[in-house]
Amino acid sequence: MEVILIQYVDNLGAANEVVNVKNGYARNYLIPRKLAVENNGSNKKQLEERLKQARKKEAAMLAEINSVIAKLKEGPLKLGAKTGTSGKIFGSVTTLQLSRAIREQKGYEIDRKKIHISDEIKELGTYKATIDFGSGHATEVDFEVVAE
Repeated sequence: MEVILIQYVDNLGAANEVVNVKNGYARNYLIPRKLAVENNGSNKKQLEERLKQARKKEAAMLAEINSVIAKLKEGPLKLGAKTGTSGKIFGSVTTLQLSRAIREQKGYEIDRKKIHISDEIKELGTYKATIDFGSGHATEVDFEVVAE
């Protein structure tokens, strides 16, 4: 029996996937637990509509990610840090500080967990950080650490 999965099922498949299973498994387990529906004409149309909506939503999200990336590439961020006389920073620059700088200077809220700084920053200068938006979309951001 062919069924359309509504959500992920271990060892069977992901949501919105058409799979072939035994009749008893479908009627006694998948359908009563709302994990799947029978593959018929109306359910196929619903599946196509869900996939169409998902593609539309993903296209809108991709356009938003591209606009954020373009805005971040416009110019380097400036991070202020307290320094000693030799130009060394008291402490180090963290992803939280970088996230706040992006929010204040560029107007976008980016979670600090998505930001990755390759090495520890303890001196003034220009550095790069990587922001991972998920789904294989990542960008490098230039930022400059200046004395307060």
